[in-house]
Amino acid sequence: MVHKTEDMPHLFRENLRGGHGPVETDVVYGPEDLAGKATLFNHMTVKPGSSIGRHAHVQDAEIYYVLEGEVVVDDDGKEVTMHKGDAMFTSRGEHHSLENRSDRDAVVLAIVIA
Repeated sequence: MVHKTEDMPHLFRENLRGGHGPVETDVVYGPEDLAGKATLFNHMTVKPGSSIGRHAHVQDAEIYYVLEGEVVVDDDGKEVTMHKGDAMFTSRGEHHSLENRSDRDAVVLAIVIA
């Protein structure tokens, strides 16, 4: 199933998961598209100074993959700076957050696995 960019919902989300500032989100695939294997596949632009607040993954897991820029993540209690090409897997029972502390937009793919 092909989803063209112009057909993807484009959302501006403020204070995502208790974070700060705006995160622009293109919903590449939603749960209805992913056959029960995942619940989210988003292309996110995180503005400078913006963040996704620390949250737990209780019933699912999540992958972040950095396409552009730099972000600082909380990887279940450990702070790590990620750059283009870096990936992070947050398993069930773990916590994470993401923050753009740079002066440029960061672009990240997020996939939540059921």
